[in-house]
Amino acid sequence: MKGAAWHPKRSSALERILSVRHLRWLEVDWHVLLVALGLLSIGLALIHSMDAADTLWGRDYGSSVHFERHLITVILASPAFAIGLFLRPRWVRRNAPLLYAAALLLLVIVFVPGIGSEHNNATRWIKLPLGFDLQPSEVAKLGVILMLASALHQSRLKKLSDWMRPALFALVPMGLVAVQPDLGTAMTLAPISLGMFYVAGVPGRRILGLLVSVALLGVLAFQVGLLHDYQLQRVDTWLESWNPAPLIHARNGAAFHTYHARVAIGNGGWLGEGLGLGVVNEAAHLPERDCDSIFAVAAEAGGFVGTSGLIALYALLIILIFHSASQLRERFSRLVVSGIGFYFAAHLFVNVGVNLGLVPMTGMTLPLLSTGGSSLATSFLALGLVLGLSSHHEPTLDKDAFHE
Repeated sequence: MKGAAWHPKRSSALERILSVRHLRWLEVDWHVLLVALGLLSIGLALIHSMDAADTLWGRDYGSSVHFERHLITVILASPAFAIGLFLRPRWVRRNAPLLYAAALLLLVIVFVPGIGSEHNNATRWIKLPLGFDLQPSEVAKLGVILMLASALHQSRLKKLSDWMRPALFALVPMGLVAVQPDLGTAMTLAPISLGMFYVAGVPGRRILGLLVSVALLGVLAFQVGLLHDYQLQRVDTWLESWNPAPLIHARNGAAFHTYHARVAIGNGGWLGEGLGLGVVNEAAHLPERDCDSIFAVAAEAGGFVGTSGLIALYALLIILIFHSASQLRERFSRLVVSGIGFYFAAHLFVNVGVNLGLVPMTGMTLPLLSTGGSSLATSFLALGLVLGLSSHHEPTLDKDAFHE
Protein backbone atom coordinates (compact mmCIF):
# COMPACT_ATOMS: atom_id res chain seq x y z
CA MET A 1 0.00 0.00 0.00
CA LYS A 2 1.36 3.38 -0.97
CA GLY A 3 2.56 5.44 1.96
CA ALA A 4 2.34 2.58 4.37
CA ALA A 5 5.20 2.36 6.85
CA TRP A 6 7.44 -0.70 6.73
CA HIS A 7 7.97 -2.50 9.97
CA PRO A 8 10.67 -5.14 10.36
CA LYS A 9 9.45 -8.56 11.38
CA ARG A 10 9.95 -9.12 15.08
CA SER A 11 11.57 -12.33 16.09
CA SER A 12 10.15 -14.39 18.92
CA ALA A 13 11.92 -14.80 22.24
CA LEU A 14 12.95 -18.33 21.26
CA GLU A 15 14.37 -17.14 17.94
CA ARG A 16 16.54 -14.62 19.79
CA ILE A 17 18.07 -17.50 21.76
CA LEU A 18 18.19 -20.33 19.22
CA SER A 19 18.88 -19.94 15.51
CA VAL A 20 18.99 -22.46 12.69
CA ARG A 21 19.30 -20.11 9.71
CA HIS A 22 22.55 -18.56 10.97
CA LEU A 23 24.18 -21.98 11.10
CA ARG A 24 26.27 -22.77 8.02
CA TRP A 25 25.89 -26.54 7.80
CA LEU A 26 28.74 -27.03 5.34
CA GLU A 27 31.12 -25.27 7.73
CA VAL A 28 30.19 -27.29 10.83
CA ASP A 29 33.20 -29.20 12.18
CA TRP A 30 31.54 -32.58 11.73
CA HIS A 31 34.87 -34.36 12.32
CA VAL A 32 34.70 -33.25 15.97
CA LEU A 33 31.26 -34.84 16.28
CA LEU A 34 32.46 -38.00 14.52
CA VAL A 35 35.33 -38.51 16.99
CA ALA A 36 33.01 -37.76 19.92
CA LEU A 37 30.52 -40.36 18.67
CA GLY A 38 33.38 -42.85 18.43
CA LEU A 39 34.26 -42.26 22.09
CA LEU A 40 30.59 -42.49 23.08
CA SER A 41 30.32 -45.82 21.24
CA ILE A 42 33.36 -47.17 23.10
CA GLY A 43 31.77 -46.12 26.37
CA LEU A 44 28.51 -47.86 25.46
CA ALA A 45 30.42 -51.04 24.58
CA LEU A 46 32.25 -50.99 27.93
CA ILE A 47 29.03 -50.42 29.90
CA HIS A 48 27.25 -53.17 27.97
CA SER A 49 30.08 -55.63 28.67
CA MET A 50 29.94 -54.84 32.41
CA ASP A 51 26.18 -55.30 32.44
CA ALA A 52 26.49 -58.65 30.64
CA ALA A 53 29.16 -59.80 33.09
CA ASP A 54 26.99 -58.85 36.07
CA THR A 55 24.10 -60.85 34.59
CA LEU A 56 26.40 -63.83 33.93
CA TRP A 57 27.75 -63.87 37.48
CA GLY A 58 24.33 -63.30 39.04
CA ARG A 59 25.11 -60.08 40.87
CA ASP A 60 22.15 -58.39 42.50
CA TYR A 61 20.50 -55.37 40.89
CA GLY A 62 21.69 -52.88 43.49
CA SER A 63 25.42 -53.52 42.92
CA SER A 64 25.43 -54.11 39.17
CA VAL A 65 25.91 -51.89 36.13
CA HIS A 66 22.82 -51.16 34.02
CA PHE A 67 23.30 -50.66 30.30
CA GLU A 68 19.65 -49.88 29.55
CA ARG A 69 19.57 -47.17 32.21
CA HIS A 70 22.75 -45.66 30.80
CA LEU A 71 21.33 -45.77 27.26
CA ILE A 72 18.19 -43.97 28.44
CA THR A 73 20.39 -41.34 30.10
CA VAL A 74 22.27 -40.83 26.83
CA ILE A 75 18.99 -40.34 24.98
CA LEU A 76 17.62 -37.93 27.59
CA ALA A 77 20.88 -35.92 27.60
CA SER A 78 21.22 -35.73 23.81
CA PRO A 79 18.94 -32.65 23.36
CA ALA A 80 21.65 -30.69 25.20
CA PHE A 81 23.81 -31.09 22.09
CA ALA A 82 21.11 -29.56 19.87
CA ILE A 83 20.67 -26.66 22.29
CA GLY A 84 24.40 -25.91 22.23
CA LEU A 85 24.48 -26.23 18.45
CA PHE A 86 21.66 -23.73 17.81
CA LEU A 87 22.41 -21.18 20.54
CA ARG A 88 23.10 -17.77 19.04
CA PRO A 89 26.62 -16.54 19.90
CA ARG A 90 25.32 -13.04 20.53
CA TRP A 91 22.77 -14.29 23.07
CA VAL A 92 25.38 -16.47 24.80
CA ARG A 93 27.79 -13.54 25.03
CA ARG A 94 25.17 -11.16 26.45
CA ASN A 95 23.79 -13.64 28.96
CA ALA A 96 27.04 -15.28 30.11
CA PRO A 97 26.91 -13.44 33.49
CA LEU A 98 23.33 -14.63 34.03
CA LEU A 99 24.25 -18.25 33.19
CA TYR A 100 27.26 -17.99 35.52
CA ALA A 101 25.05 -16.64 38.33
CA ALA A 102 22.63 -19.55 37.81
CA ALA A 103 25.53 -22.02 38.11
CA LEU A 104 26.65 -20.36 41.36
CA LEU A 105 23.09 -20.52 42.69
CA LEU A 106 23.00 -24.27 42.04
CA LEU A 107 26.30 -24.66 43.92
CA VAL A 108 24.78 -22.83 46.89
CA ILE A 109 21.37 -24.51 47.09
CA VAL A 110 22.99 -27.95 47.08
CA PHE A 111 23.65 -27.29 50.79
CA VAL A 112 19.98 -26.57 51.56
CA PRO A 113 18.55 -29.42 53.68
CA GLY A 114 16.04 -31.45 51.74
CA ILE A 115 17.45 -30.36 48.36
CA GLY A 116 21.05 -31.55 48.29
CA SER A 117 21.83 -35.24 48.68
CA GLU A 118 24.98 -36.79 50.13
CA HIS A 119 27.04 -39.63 48.67
CA ASN A 120 30.55 -40.77 49.57
CA ASN A 121 31.00 -38.07 52.25
CA ALA A 122 30.14 -35.26 49.81
CA THR A 123 27.03 -33.15 49.22
CA ARG A 124 27.17 -32.66 45.46
CA TRP A 125 23.80 -33.65 44.02
CA ILE A 126 20.29 -32.25 43.70
CA LYS A 127 17.53 -34.81 43.32
CA LEU A 128 15.23 -34.15 40.37
CA PRO A 129 12.07 -35.93 39.15
CA LEU A 130 12.29 -39.26 37.28
CA GLY A 131 15.25 -40.36 39.40
CA PHE A 132 17.70 -37.93 37.80
CA ASP A 133 20.38 -36.42 40.07
CA LEU A 134 21.87 -33.10 39.00
CA GLN A 135 25.49 -32.44 39.94
CA PRO A 136 25.86 -28.63 40.00
CA SER A 137 29.66 -28.78 39.91
CA GLU A 138 29.45 -30.20 36.36
CA VAL A 139 27.23 -27.31 35.25
CA ALA A 140 29.57 -24.86 37.02
CA LYS A 141 32.44 -25.81 34.71
CA LEU A 142 30.56 -24.50 31.69
CA GLY A 143 29.40 -21.49 33.70
CA VAL A 144 33.02 -20.62 34.51
CA ILE A 145 34.05 -21.04 30.86
CA LEU A 146 31.30 -18.69 29.66
CA MET A 147 31.94 -16.09 32.38
CA LEU A 148 35.71 -16.08 31.83
CA ALA A 149 35.16 -15.73 28.08
CA SER A 150 32.80 -12.82 28.73
CA ALA A 151 35.29 -11.06 31.01
CA LEU A 152 38.42 -11.83 29.00
CA HIS A 153 37.06 -10.92 25.58
CA GLN A 154 36.55 -7.33 26.77
CA SER A 155 40.03 -6.96 28.23
CA ARG A 156 43.48 -7.02 26.65
CA LEU A 157 45.05 -7.95 30.03
CA LYS A 158 47.70 -5.26 29.83
CA LYS A 159 47.63 -4.49 33.56
CA LEU A 160 47.54 -6.65 36.67
CA SER A 161 44.09 -5.29 37.54
CA ASP A 162 42.75 -6.44 34.15
CA TRP A 163 43.00 -10.12 35.04
CA MET A 164 42.28 -9.97 38.77
CA ARG A 165 38.50 -9.74 38.18
CA PRO A 166 38.42 -12.78 35.86
CA ALA A 167 40.54 -14.66 38.41
CA LEU A 168 37.86 -13.97 41.01
CA PHE A 169 35.21 -15.45 38.69
CA ALA A 170 37.16 -18.72 38.76
CA LEU A 171 38.05 -18.71 42.47
CA VAL A 172 34.47 -18.25 43.76
CA PRO A 173 33.08 -21.51 42.29
CA MET A 174 36.31 -23.29 43.19
CA GLY A 175 35.73 -22.29 46.80
CA LEU A 176 32.13 -23.46 46.71
CA VAL A 177 32.99 -26.90 45.33
CA ALA A 178 35.85 -27.21 47.82
CA VAL A 179 33.30 -26.89 50.65
CA GLN A 180 31.14 -29.75 49.25
CA PRO A 181 33.92 -31.18 49.18
CA ASP A 182 34.70 -31.96 45.52
CA LEU A 183 38.45 -32.19 44.94
CA GLY A 184 38.01 -33.50 41.39
CA THR A 185 36.09 -30.44 40.18
CA ALA A 186 38.64 -28.12 41.77
CA MET A 187 41.39 -30.04 39.98
CA THR A 188 39.65 -29.44 36.64
CA LEU A 189 38.53 -25.84 37.16
CA ALA A 190 42.12 -24.73 37.81
CA PRO A 191 43.62 -25.87 34.47
CA ILE A 192 40.52 -24.73 32.56
CA SER A 193 40.85 -21.23 34.01
CA LEU A 194 44.62 -21.03 33.60
CA GLY A 195 44.35 -22.29 30.02
CA MET A 196 41.80 -19.63 29.15
CA PHE A 197 44.00 -16.95 30.73
CA TYR A 198 46.87 -18.11 28.54
CA VAL A 199 44.72 -18.07 25.38
CA ALA A 200 43.51 -14.57 26.31
CA GLY A 201 47.08 -13.31 26.48
CA VAL A 202 48.16 -13.49 30.12
CA PRO A 203 51.99 -13.76 30.16
CA GLY A 204 53.50 -17.06 31.21
CA ARG A 205 55.14 -15.55 34.30
CA ARG A 206 51.75 -14.51 35.65
CA ILE A 207 50.34 -17.97 34.94
CA LEU A 208 53.24 -19.35 36.97
CA GLY A 209 52.43 -16.86 39.72
CA LEU A 210 48.83 -18.09 39.80
CA LEU A 211 50.04 -21.69 40.06
CA VAL A 212 52.27 -20.79 42.98
CA SER A 213 49.38 -18.95 44.64
CA VAL A 214 47.10 -21.99 44.29
CA ALA A 215 49.82 -24.21 45.74
CA LEU A 216 50.27 -21.85 48.70
CA LEU A 217 46.51 -21.82 49.30
CA GLY A 218 46.58 -25.62 49.36
CA VAL A 219 49.39 -25.61 51.92
CA LEU A 220 47.51 -23.02 54.00
CA ALA A 221 44.33 -25.12 53.89
CA PHE A 222 46.35 -28.08 55.14
CA GLN A 223 47.97 -26.08 57.94
CA VAL A 224 44.73 -24.62 59.32
CA GLY A 225 42.87 -27.93 59.11
CA LEU A 226 40.41 -27.12 56.30
CA LEU A 227 41.02 -30.48 54.63
CA HIS A 228 38.89 -33.41 55.73
CA ASP A 229 40.47 -36.45 57.34
CA TYR A 230 39.58 -38.70 54.42
CA GLN A 231 41.17 -36.22 51.99
CA LEU A 232 44.40 -36.25 53.99
CA GLN A 233 44.23 -40.03 54.04
CA ARG A 234 43.90 -40.09 50.26
CA VAL A 235 47.03 -37.96 49.90
CA ASP A 236 48.94 -40.18 52.34
CA THR A 237 47.75 -43.31 50.53
CA TRP A 238 48.77 -41.82 47.19
CA LEU A 239 52.28 -41.02 48.44
CA GLU A 240 52.69 -44.48 49.95
CA SER A 241 51.28 -46.29 46.90
CA TRP A 242 54.36 -45.46 44.85
CA ASN A 243 55.97 -48.42 46.64
CA PRO A 244 54.34 -51.84 46.05
CA ALA A 245 54.62 -53.12 49.63
CA PRO A 246 52.52 -50.37 51.34
CA LEU A 247 49.98 -50.56 48.51
CA ILE A 248 49.53 -54.31 48.92
CA HIS A 249 49.45 -53.99 52.70
CA ALA A 250 46.61 -51.45 52.56
CA ARG A 251 44.68 -53.18 49.77
CA ASN A 252 41.76 -53.99 52.07
CA GLY A 253 41.77 -50.56 53.68
CA ALA A 254 42.60 -47.05 52.51
CA ALA A 255 44.23 -48.25 49.28
CA PHE A 256 41.33 -50.51 48.25
CA HIS A 257 40.33 -48.42 45.22
CA THR A 258 43.89 -47.65 44.15
CA TYR A 259 45.00 -51.27 44.46
CA HIS A 260 42.17 -52.75 42.39
CA ALA A 261 42.58 -50.09 39.69
CA ARG A 262 46.27 -50.97 39.40
CA VAL A 263 45.47 -54.70 39.33
CA ALA A 264 42.98 -54.24 36.50
CA ILE A 265 45.35 -52.08 34.44
CA GLY A 266 48.26 -54.47 34.96
CA ASN A 267 46.11 -57.50 34.16
CA GLY A 268 45.37 -56.03 30.72
CA GLY A 269 48.91 -56.69 29.53
CA TRP A 270 49.69 -55.76 25.95
CA LEU A 271 46.51 -56.83 24.16
CA GLY A 272 43.93 -57.02 26.94
CA GLU A 273 41.52 -59.63 28.26
CA GLY A 274 38.62 -58.63 26.01
CA LEU A 275 35.27 -56.98 26.68
CA GLY A 276 33.48 -58.33 29.73
CA LEU A 277 36.44 -60.43 30.84
CA GLY A 278 39.15 -60.04 33.48
CA VAL A 279 39.12 -59.49 37.23
CA VAL A 280 37.18 -56.22 36.95
CA ASN A 281 34.11 -57.96 35.58
CA GLU A 282 34.53 -61.36 37.21
CA ALA A 283 35.16 -60.14 40.77
CA ALA A 284 33.58 -56.64 40.48
CA HIS A 285 35.72 -55.37 43.35
CA LEU A 286 36.70 -52.12 41.60
CA PRO A 287 34.54 -49.24 42.94
CA GLU A 288 32.74 -46.97 40.48
CA ARG A 289 33.91 -49.11 37.54
CA ASP A 290 31.25 -47.66 35.23
CA CYS A 291 32.10 -44.07 36.16
CA ASP A 292 35.28 -42.85 37.86
CA SER A 293 37.21 -46.08 37.18
CA ILE A 294 36.10 -46.74 33.62
CA PHE A 295 39.64 -46.13 32.33
CA ALA A 296 40.87 -49.11 34.38
CA VAL A 297 38.09 -51.23 32.84
CA ALA A 298 39.12 -50.12 29.35
CA ALA A 299 42.78 -50.81 30.15
CA GLU A 300 42.05 -54.39 31.22
CA ALA A 301 39.78 -55.02 28.23
CA GLY A 302 42.07 -53.48 25.58
CA GLY A 303 45.50 -53.77 27.14
CA PHE A 304 48.33 -51.35 26.45
CA VAL A 305 47.61 -51.27 22.71
CA GLY A 306 43.88 -50.66 23.05
CA THR A 307 44.32 -48.12 25.84
CA SER A 308 46.90 -46.21 23.81
CA GLY A 309 44.40 -46.06 20.96
CA LEU A 310 41.68 -44.80 23.32
CA ILE A 311 43.92 -42.04 24.69
CA ALA A 312 45.00 -41.13 21.15
CA LEU A 313 41.35 -40.85 20.06
CA TYR A 314 40.55 -38.68 23.06
CA ALA A 315 43.61 -36.53 22.38
CA LEU A 316 42.45 -36.18 18.77
CA LEU A 317 39.10 -34.83 19.99
CA ILE A 318 40.89 -32.22 22.12
CA ILE A 319 43.24 -31.23 19.28
CA LEU A 320 40.33 -30.83 16.86
CA ILE A 321 38.49 -28.61 19.36
CA PHE A 322 41.55 -26.39 19.75
CA HIS A 323 41.88 -26.27 15.96
CA SER A 324 38.25 -25.12 15.72
CA ALA A 325 39.05 -22.38 18.24
CA SER A 326 42.09 -21.25 16.26
CA GLN A 327 39.92 -20.69 13.17
CA LEU A 328 37.57 -18.29 14.95
CA ARG A 329 38.14 -14.57 14.53
CA GLU A 330 35.56 -13.50 17.10
CA ARG A 331 37.31 -13.37 20.49
CA PHE A 332 34.44 -14.48 22.76
CA SER A 333 33.63 -17.59 20.73
CA ARG A 334 37.32 -18.44 20.45
CA LEU A 335 37.72 -18.29 24.22
CA VAL A 336 34.62 -20.43 24.85
CA VAL A 337 35.71 -23.15 22.40
CA SER A 338 39.24 -23.08 23.84
CA GLY A 339 37.81 -23.42 27.36
CA ILE A 340 35.83 -26.48 26.28
CA GLY A 341 39.03 -27.96 24.87
CA PHE A 342 40.68 -27.47 28.26
CA TYR A 343 37.58 -28.99 29.89
CA PHE A 344 38.01 -32.29 28.06
CA ALA A 345 41.80 -32.21 28.49
CA ALA A 346 41.51 -31.68 32.27
CA HIS A 347 39.05 -34.55 32.65
CA LEU A 348 41.26 -36.86 30.62
CA PHE A 349 44.35 -36.01 32.67
CA VAL A 350 42.67 -36.32 36.07
CA ASN A 351 40.70 -39.50 35.32
CA VAL A 352 43.64 -41.32 33.74
CA GLY A 353 46.05 -39.94 36.36
CA VAL A 354 43.87 -41.17 39.23
CA ASN A 355 43.57 -44.67 37.81
CA LEU A 356 47.30 -44.88 37.10
CA GLY A 357 48.16 -43.48 40.53
CA LEU A 358 49.76 -40.31 39.16
CA VAL A 359 47.45 -38.03 41.18
CA PRO A 360 45.59 -38.57 44.49
CA MET A 361 42.36 -40.53 44.39
CA THR A 362 39.33 -38.40 43.58
CA GLY A 363 36.01 -38.89 41.82
CA MET A 364 36.14 -37.71 38.22
CA THR A 365 34.25 -38.96 35.18
CA LEU A 366 35.75 -39.52 31.75
CA PRO A 367 33.27 -37.57 29.58
CA LEU A 368 31.46 -39.52 26.83
CA LEU A 369 32.64 -42.84 28.31
CA SER A 370 31.48 -42.77 31.94
CA THR A 371 27.94 -43.07 33.22
CA GLY A 372 26.33 -40.07 34.91
CA GLY A 373 23.57 -37.85 33.57
CA SER A 374 25.13 -34.52 34.60
CA SER A 375 28.45 -35.41 32.98
CA LEU A 376 26.79 -36.56 29.76
CA ALA A 377 24.47 -33.55 29.50
CA THR A 378 27.36 -31.14 30.16
CA SER A 379 29.58 -32.88 27.62
CA PHE A 380 26.84 -32.88 24.97
CA LEU A 381 26.10 -29.20 25.59
CA ALA A 382 29.81 -28.38 25.40
CA LEU A 383 30.21 -30.24 22.10
CA GLY A 384 27.15 -28.49 20.72
CA LEU A 385 28.67 -25.13 21.64
CA VAL A 386 31.93 -26.07 19.89
CA LEU A 387 30.16 -26.92 16.64
CA GLY A 388 27.64 -24.10 16.91
CA LEU A 389 30.02 -21.26 17.78
CA SER A 390 32.46 -22.44 15.11
CA SER A 391 29.84 -22.30 12.35
CA HIS A 392 27.43 -19.50 13.31
CA HIS A 393 28.15 -16.33 11.38
CA GLU A 394 26.59 -13.19 12.75
CA PRO A 395 27.82 -9.62 12.29
CA THR A 396 30.25 -8.57 15.01
CA LEU A 397 32.20 -5.41 15.78
CA ASP A 398 34.67 -7.30 17.92
CA LYS A 399 38.16 -5.90 17.36
CA ASP A 400 39.64 -9.33 16.70
CA ALA A 401 37.22 -9.89 13.84
CA PHE A 402 39.21 -7.42 11.73
CA HIS A 403 42.53 -9.21 12.32
CA GLU A 404 43.82 -11.67 9.76
